[in-house]
Amino acid sequence: MKTTSARLRSRRTLDHSLVVLGAGALATGLAVLTLAPGISAASSHREAPMTAGDPRADNTDVYAFTSPDRSGTVTLVANWIPFQEPNGGPNFYAFADDARYNVKIDNTGDGAADVTYTWRFRNQVRDAENQFLYNTGPVRRIDDPNLNFRQTYDLTVTEGGSTRTLLHNAPVAPSRVGRASMPNYGALRAQAVRQVPGGAKAFAGQAEDPFFADLRVFDLLYGGNLSERGQDTLARYNVNSVALQVPKKFLALRGNATRNPVVGVWSTTDREGADVMGDRKKTSDSLRQVSRLGNPLVNEVVVPLKYKDAFNSISPDQDRTVQPVVDKVYDPILPKLIQKIYGIPAPATPRNDLAEIYLTGICKACGPIKADLNAHRLNKDADPRQIFPAEELRLNMGIAPAKRPQRLGVLAGDLAGFPNGRRLTDDVIDISLQAVEGAAQTGKLVPALAAGDKVDTNDVRFGKTFPYLALPSTSKSGGRSNNRAAEAGQASTALDPTNAVAIGGVGALLLGTGGFRLWRRRNTHAG
Repeated sequence: MKTTSARLRSRRTLDHSLVVLGAGALATGLAVLTLAPGISAASSHREAPMTAGDPRADNTDVYAFTSPDRSGTVTLVANWIPFQEPNGGPNFYAFADDARYNVKIDNTGDGAADVTYTWRFRNQVRDAENQFLYNTGPVRRIDDPNLNFRQTYDLTVTEGGSTRTLLHNAPVAPSRVGRASMPNYGALRAQAVRQVPGGAKAFAGQAEDPFFADLRVFDLLYGGNLSERGQDTLARYNVNSVALQVPKKFLALRGNATRNPVVGVWSTTDREGADVMGDRKKTSDSLRQVSRLGNPLVNEVVVPLKYKDAFNSISPDQDRTVQPVVDKVYDPILPKLIQKIYGIPAPATPRNDLAEIYLTGICKACGPIKADLNAHRLNKDADPRQIFPAEELRLNMGIAPAKRPQRLGVLAGDLAGFPNGRRLTDDVIDISLQAVEGAAQTGKLVPALAAGDKVDTNDVRFGKTFPYLALPSTSKSGGRSNNRAAEAGQASTALDPTNAVAIGGVGALLLGTGGFRLWRRRNTHAG
């Protein structure tokens, strides 16, 4: 239990966060900052100040893409609990049984969730009195009696103000203890994939962290001289994942993915909270959002340090009320750092191109990126008067999966990739680095940064069927430190500026009754 002084320090931190956001924001959107003293807010690999106190609430990444082997469905993946060392016994890693994990869908463009999928977990221990082991012998089945600790979950969906249960007491794939304990983990995990009524599939359990990046970017942008690149910081670490494969009609506005193909996606974690006076509440309504994640790297490199925890506690429909955060989209910090360290001129502000990527979606009427890609305005049944700027990962479900996915996504002419949704193989570090330097608007990669972080693929291959995630690692040794161009169909030449087809050169995307028809015009190379 917290001491009085610790509670006061936490309360002062919260009070300071409320003050700096400004009276206007408080009066509108930020009155919901009703976090209990000591409740942590976290997302995206420990990027917010209070993350370390509650890793089980820490969203690390969100993915949304049209399923490559079931093109009539969309796969949603959300991860929690970063940096899981594979040999982290005896307790290993479990979802919190006192939290609520959500994946939210906005199909109208107002920034509020129209469809919410929620996972609630329960713990079961067969023998807590005479055992300390996670498992007491080899585990070959998901219900094997040798599995001493297990989790189950309920999956619900909320829409139109009503909630219904999709799965009850579904099994969680256990943490991968090792070969002796789980001799065929692949078969064990397959048993955790469950059919959901209506043609959907669900999974919850441990996976190898699909995010690949050299996080030495935080050491003065790769050492101040680009010397610190090529090492996958996340290699062989694990995360806890939930995945859901859903027919598109369940996500689309009015159930019509042809007329209304664009959705916004984000994940959240809810924990027990209190009102701003610190009074504990005893009902389920006391659960408060403490973590949020949509687009990758937004809270890490866009939101200033002062506002990170507050950003994690609000819904996208309130983003436009937090002026200091909105200002950093239009006038971002990172290009100025790049200019200071590497002498590459920062693009002129205001950055309306970044506002399209992060706040509105991309469309010809939305800003300077002249393509109709993934803005809610493309939904024919959406009310334009109720579409507001909001930070969400937007996906156009009408764009078919790429036959040969390019790791640079839309910047390489692959419209099925980030920032149109996010696939497991999308190299979001390199894409984001180029986008912040203006490549989405100019149609040209910045040659000096063309090599990015030199980590172009994940250290292990992803699966070809749901849930697509790689099996959890059992050892931190043996991972590749430099995995450039290791995956089939992801040629290293994709970073060559002469081969880049940026959003600005994509041409026209026209929404028709049969979906999207694309005319693309390739850019000539720089010079």
